[in-house]
Amino acid sequence: MAKEEKAKAKKEQIKGKAKEVTGRATGDLRAETKGRGGQSKGDARQAKEKTKDVFKH
Repeated sequence: MAKEEKAKAKKEQIKGKAKEVTGRATGDLRAETKGRGGQSKGDARQAKEKTKDVFKH
């Protein structure tokens, strides 16, 4: 399960970065902001999984 969650976090980070870059390139502030939000969500998920790993070992 942890590997699935880590993969999901990475996917969210990548999608968020793509949206942010696209938004910046097109001047779409809304897309840029949504992209940053997606990255943050992925970062939070990744941090949660890392914390779980610390307590497993």
